[in-house]
This record gives sequence, C-alpha cells and structure tokens, in this order.
Amino acid sequence: MNKKTFNKLGLDVYSETLDNGLSIYVVPMLNKHNIYATISTKFGANVNEFVPIGEKKMKRVPDGVAHFLEHKLFEQKDGVDPFTFFSQNGADANANTSYYKTTYLFSGSEKFKENINYLLDYVQEPYFTDENVEKEKGIIDQERSMYQDDPYWRMYEGSLANLVNEHPIKYPIVGTKESIYEITKEDLYVCYNTFYHPSNMFVVVTGNVNPEEVIKIIKENQNKKKFPNKQKIEIKKYNEKKEVSVKKQEIDMDINTNKLAVSYKIDISNLNDYTFYEIYNYILYYFDIKTGVTSKLVENLKEEQIIYEDFGLAVNNIDNYILINIFAETKEPEKLSEIIKQEINNKLIDKEEFERKKKCSISSTIMASDNIYHINNKIMSNIIKYGDIVYNDYELINNLEFSKLDKLIKSLSFNENTIYIINPKGK
Repeated sequence: MNKKTFNKLGLDVYSETLDNGLSIYVVPMLNKHNIYATISTKFGANVNEFVPIGEKKMKRVPDGVAHFLEHKLFEQKDGVDPFTFFSQNGADANANTSYYKTTYLFSGSEKFKENINYLLDYVQEPYFTDENVEKEKGIIDQERSMYQDDPYWRMYEGSLANLVNEHPIKYPIVGTKESIYEITKEDLYVCYNTFYHPSNMFVVVTGNVNPEEVIKIIKENQNKKKFPNKQKIEIKKYNEKKEVSVKKQEIDMDINTNKLAVSYKIDISNLNDYTFYEIYNYILYYFDIKTGVTSKLVENLKEEQIIYEDFGLAVNNIDNYILINIFAETKEPEKLSEIIKQEINNKLIDKEEFERKKKCSISSTIMASDNIYHINNKIMSNIIKYGDIVYNDYELINNLEFSKLDKLIKSLSFNENTIYIINPKGK
C-alpha cells in the first residue's frame, strides 16, 4: 500500500493496485461521519468504436451503449434491486455516465463492509438477456425525451455536435431514439467484457474509514473472483479537423426567453512549452476573466439588461482540442453572441484580475478539501483527465504566471466557434 499527501491540505491518499489490475484509492477523513465509495470504468459515451477483447477488427457499437450498460448492471440475476439493498443497509446509491467514464456509487455511515462488497459484486456480475434488454429500451427512450425537453441540455449537446466533425462526443450520451433500439444483449457483453475488466477500473473511498481495512475488504472480495488476463484496449483514433462542423443553428422550443450558446473549438496541438494542466487551467482562467461572475462584461450586460443572470460555462477536452461552451438567457441572442465573440477575441487581460482568480482558486481548493464528495470527485476527475492524481494543486495554481497566460492566449485562435440559439416557439 502506497501513501501520498495532498500538499497543503493535510489529506493522505492510500492506494494499491491489485493483481487483477483494479486500482484502489482511499482518503480517510476521520472528522466526517459519512463514507462515499465509487467504482468507475474508463468507458463513457465518447467511445463507440474499438477492438473487442479477443478480436482483431474494429467494432462500431450503437451510440448510447455505455449509458445503456449502466442501466442494465442494476438488474441482477437473483432479482434483488441494488437500490433496495443499499437503502436497507443505510446507504444511498446511484450511477452516472459521462463522455469519459461510468461510475457506480453509494454513500452512507453504516455497514460499509456489506455495502462495498455488494457494490463490487453487482458491478462485476452482469446479467443481460434479450428480454431485459428489450424492456429497458422504452425506459431509456423516455429518459432521452426528458433530456430533449430540457433547453439547456439540448443546447449543450447540440453545441458539442456542431463543434466536432468525427469525434463521438458529437453524439448524445443516452444515444438517439434509433440507436437505443439498435442495442442488443451482445453489444452490452462486448462492451462489458472489454471495458469492465478490473485493470480498466478504479475504486475511490473517502470519509470515516480505515484505509488498511478498506483495501483488505476489497482485496478479499477480488481474490474470490476470476478474471481474464489483462489486455490492452484499442480504441479508434479520430483525425478531427480544426474547423467546426456547423457555424450556427437555431431551433424553437416551448420556452419564454431565448437561450444562447457561444461555443469554441480551441486547437492546443502546438503548445509544446506547456503541460496539459497549464493549458487547461490557463484557458479556464481566461474565459473566467472574460465572462465570469465578476467580469466587467457580465456587469455591463446586466446594466444594459441584455442578460439578467450570469453566464454558464462548460468545458470538455478531446484529442488536441479544448471545447468551451458559454450559455446565456437573453432577448437579444444575435447581439449578445457578437458581444461575446468580440470580448473573447480581445486578448487584453487584467493582471490584477488574474491574481484575484488565483487566490479564489486556492481558497476554493482548501475549502473543498473538507468535503468527502469533492475529494472523491477530484480523484476521479484527475485520473480521467490527467491519468493520475494531482497532489500539488496548491503549488500548481500558485505557480501559474500572468506572463505565461498572456503568451498562451495570444498564440491561440478563437475563430473556430459555433452559435446555438433556442427561440420561443411561435414568437
């Protein structure tokens, strides 16, 4: 068992990789009453073409299969509902699928050993039949319809689709109506056997726990099971073009006020003098300075009553690109889109504002370190985004330099962008 410490935060991370490849990370937070446990696979909605384990040719699976798989793992051969099991054992359970991973989780202060064993068991014992797969399609299609009725989610997924040309992040996480009904039991088993091997998964436990006991329980659980030998997973690589796919799109929905998304596809392939951590965070700082809650732009737009609420911001990264979405509610979407684009292209940056943002980030990092959910999510996010845990956020943030931010931003192009507008139906 290894031990590392989050610098300046006073939190230790105990970790071990088992013989079957499963990685375990435990952060004891003994001043807390609760425990939060997650198991994740590095398989999300942005993977739909890969070489299945034991085969040699690329296979294209229907869009939405990762999310469908998440649903079906809750159906057990013995008929026991995992949600009922956890509830009876004093825990809340859930699961979620993103573009990058799928996570199964529970939180509770009682019966940790029973709950963590059950979490591992139900995730590692799939039970798919033609009948239960067919039954789930209508349920997931209803979920898809619900997302389609949410204007912000519709705008978010629509903007991503318009930013990229080939990469599967352009497809909805839940899939389309057509792709949902194409999914078969065989598709689920192919994806499960390829991506749910322990070597492609990791467990994170945060809260009032003893790390030695946690790792012992998980190790005993895994030693009772047999898994195939670890194999390298081959996922299709995409030659994503620099240009966006669609420059502008407008749709109508049953809403009262226009919704707007201005989204950017930023090519970072030539930033060889920067680490990915620096690139990601410098770009985030820039957009926060330009369009964040305390920005002059937002203040002026509110005074002019072009907007009434702060902007929303979403960030994704694929291959050599950072994708950024700016969301707003406004009665003047065309005018606002031009104002936002002008502001982003105006690469003058206030150094004092940058230093203030750094201080806020450091304060937020320290405050969030007392939250078992935040620390768990930070570890998951770090592993997916950077391939490892970042233990020195405090120093990395503190070492960000205005001159490097200024140089980086001046080297970037913000010309590849797309606009997505939702208009009130009938107006």
